[in-house]
Parts: sequence; structure tokens; C-alpha cells
Amino acid sequence: MDSKILIVEDEPKLREILSDYIHSKKDIPITASNGAEALELIDAHDFDAVLLDIMMPELNGFAVCRALREKSEVPVVFLTALSDEEDKLYGYELGADDYVTKPFSMSVLYAKITALIRRNRGNVMIGDRLEAGGISIELSTRKVYARKREVLVTPKEYALLLCLMRNRNVIMSREQLLVKCWGYDYEGESRAVDTHIKRLREKLGEYADCIKTVIKAGYKLEG
Repeated sequence: MDSKILIVEDEPKLREILSDYIHSKKDIPITASNGAEALELIDAHDFDAVLLDIMMPELNGFAVCRALREKSEVPVVFLTALSDEEDKLYGYELGADDYVTKPFSMSVLYAKITALIRRNRGNVMIGDRLEAGGISIELSTRKVYARKREVLVTPKEYALLLCLMRNRNVIMSREQLLVKCWGYDYEGESRAVDTHIKRLREKLGEYADCIKTVIKAGYKLEG
């Protein structure tokens, strides 16, 4: 794929193994041993994916992911020894795309990375604007457009649309959308998602059909 992948891992041996494996697949690995170094590299390079350890000194993976999501939609996969469900949900809330628990299979990890990269390349980033299916979002201003027409949305509608656009052509369950848009500790009714999706479709007008309902599964956004 010839993709540039950032590996953020404080364990030297694992960092080396990951780098060698990715290089063997003809991709370009760039490594960082801590969170601060990772953010410097993110400012200096355009990456196709980020493999991010959570348990690091000084600046942990959660903090790096939070800072990264303020400026980029690059796919993020957490690499961690943590298996607690709340930690995983918190990672997804911050904008992580996947979560791999150590020890893991290199081939499975690489398959996840390549799938995320292909999915992300289906979306178009122009400056700080994310586009999919005639709909665009200006990330810095949090404005939504259907072609050139601005669509006024609530914060929850914006969060739902952004999540669906980040996961274009991927079915998102109501529970997943609740976690990402309401917060990992939210205990409300999952059908609240349906209400916000309905209002969002009404506002998108002719582009409402981009958001598909998948019976007994959830929603997905198609281009």
C-alpha cells in the first residue's frame, strides 16, 4: 500500500518488531518512543495511520489521541495491555478507530490497519474539511454543508454526522454512536439516536439518503 504509519510505543523491542513487520509489507514505518515525540512527528508529517500505545510515561496514549483529533482524522489503533471495558470505551470516545490488546497477531493487526486506511481514503480531506457523499464538515469551525448550502445542526447532530463520516460505509450500532457522541458512561436510551438521526436527515434535505438505516444493526453513511 506504500502507506506511512506512525508507531508510538515505549517498549523498544516491540517498537522494533512492529517497524520491521510494517517495512516488510512495503509500507513506511516511523517510530516514536513517547507521546511528546509522537505529537512533534504528527505536526511534521502526514500519516496514513497511527499505532498508539496507551501506557506511556508523561503523556499517555489517551492524551495523544485527544490532541491528534483536534487536527486530524487519521485512523488510530490503540495498542495496549489494558483490557478493561471502560478503558476501551473511553478510547473510542476520544476518537480511536480500533483497539488491540497485547499480545496480538501481527497479521491481524496489519489487516486492521489496511482496512482502516482504505476506509479513510474513501473520505476526502481538503485543508480542515472532511467530505463524503456531497456533505462536508469544516472541522475548525464545526460547520456542516450540503454542497455549498450551510446546514445548521445541534452539537449532538454534528457529533453523529462526524462519526458516520469518519466511518464511511461502516455500519455503526446505536450503542456505538451513543458511546462516541454522548460519552462512554452515558446510560440513556439508545433510541435517542433515532430521534437525532431523523432531525439530521430533515436538515440535510436531498442528501438525507446518504445516511442509511440498516435493519436491526444501526446506521451507515454512504457516498
